[in-house]
Amino acid sequence: MEAYASAPQIYAAGLIFARLGAMLMLMPGVGDGSVPARIRLAFAFLFALMLFPVLGGEVGAVPATNGAMFGQIFREILIGLMIGTVLKMMLAALGIAGEIVSIQSTLAFSQTANPGQAQPSTSLSTFLTVMGVTLIMATDLHHMFLAAIVSSYRVFPFGGGVPVGDAAQLAVQTVAQSFALGLQLAAPVVVFSLIFNVAAGLVGRVMPAFQIFFVATPLLVLSSLSIFALSLGVLGMVWVERYRELLALFL
Repeated sequence: MEAYASAPQIYAAGLIFARLGAMLMLMPGVGDGSVPARIRLAFAFLFALMLFPVLGGEVGAVPATNGAMFGQIFREILIGLMIGTVLKMMLAALGIAGEIVSIQSTLAFSQTANPGQAQPSTSLSTFLTVMGVTLIMATDLHHMFLAAIVSSYRVFPFGGGVPVGDAAQLAVQTVAQSFALGLQLAAPVVVFSLIFNVAAGLVGRVMPAFQIFFVATPLLVLSSLSIFALSLGVLGMVWVERYRELLALFL
């Protein structure tokens, strides 16, 4: 490699690639399981080459021992995984909302392969997850994600400590916010389902011989999906704003 680059340059590029690659593997859209690993690896490698002229001078000298060198590489990977995981957690809010809507509308048994996961999920959850990735690309939020990658080198410079405690606290807060946001996004269907089930229960008590299940279930599915479709616009706008606020924390 000395014919193409010196040892300090290769070491600096490797450190940049370690953190950047870990974050890109968790980036919505690019880091989905449906994207071939070779394409993700090539994108991370090219991005690292683009950032090398800007960040290469901040890396410092090559460590004297292999243990110190591998320790620095592990640190960069850990920082990339922490930031990428926190940013991807907010995408789970749409999946949670879809699961709640599926349960309330009795469509929880309808499973569809989720391109962003290794296992299938409910059809509505898959639909909302794909819609979230589409909104990220359509509203240029992926540009903020890439900007957050570059800003991470300013917040967590090379050779510094790893704020594991702060990262864990932020991860817990993000998970709590994701569950709360998922319930808020599914609130219209949840409220309607509660009122509908109470009304169906009262009808069943008043008319015991009436087959309420066979009449109420199709109405519940049709009405829940109609309310869900009418609230999609507001649902997407609310989630995009919350995701933009989370990305702004890393800029």
